[in-house]
Amino acid sequence: MARSWYGYLGGDPLLVSSYSLISNTPTCLNGCNICAIFALNGGPSPSVLSGRLRIYTVDAIVTQVAQLPMHTIYVRAKPGC
Repeated sequence: MARSWYGYLGGDPLLVSSYSLISNTPTCLNGCNICAIFALNGGPSPSVLSGRLRIYTVDAIVTQVAQLPMHTIYVRAKPGC
């Protein structure tokens, strides 16, 4: 299944309802706030946040660094602590 970028809207970063489909790759990269995730395409919201994507999301919040396992960025963050 294809992946798409979803912008973080706020709320619980581990819920699919906290994200909305965006048309471009986000320019944000590092910071203390989630900016966007690269998730399985489910239309307006991701179809699911896998356990691995949830771990990457938490790691991005804690480390304030984009999560790029296997050289693909899956979670981007932005400044604004």
